[in-house]
Amino acid sequence: MTVDSKFYAGGDGKISALLNPHEQTINYDISGENINELIVGCSESREKLEKLYTMFKDSVFAIAFGITSDYHLSEDCVAETFVRLTQVKRFSAKKGDGKGFIITIARNVALEYRRKYKRETENSDIYIRNYGDADKTVENSIYINQLLEYLTDKQRQVIVLKCCSELTFKEIAKIMKCPESTVKSRYRKAIAILQEKAGADK
Repeated sequence: MTVDSKFYAGGDGKISALLNPHEQTINYDISGENINELIVGCSESREKLEKLYTMFKDSVFAIAFGITSDYHLSEDCVAETFVRLTQVKRFSAKKGDGKGFIITIARNVALEYRRKYKRETENSDIYIRNYGDADKTVENSIYINQLLEYLTDKQRQVIVLKCCSELTFKEIAKIMKCPESTVKSRYRKAIAILQEKAGADK
């Protein structure tokens, strides 16, 4: 699969909606597809892989950026996530949690890349692209990313997993390997920080 950077999106519109409830956000409908079966067959079917890519590219990028804070490194994480998806040997179409499985791979790849390229990303420019009105894209993206810098690493991950990937607190707790109560606490604190900083900047 050829990875085209024009498909990448940060998903920060959903974070923006938390700060500006009247803004319209983008929703991705994946209910019509059996994600688990697509995962099982993606190693042998380009069509199935492309369907998964279309469904999850935005969430994967957002997760990667939330961890690495580097646009180009996040692009690499997206590509690597879907490459690894084609190499999966053990996944049950009947019992597996396809969405959580992909998000976990994405998070692991991003953490791995951050450790590997930490020195290179520490001083990188902060920028996520998103879909929407072209005139507002850069302004909104930079604004959201500046706000996210006020959060701790784990708070930022929770916000991205909840708002961009639309995972439940239970699913996030499983991925981050911590109690659900901890996830909820991080989320509430992060939202309070974001709303406070957004208000202070207006």
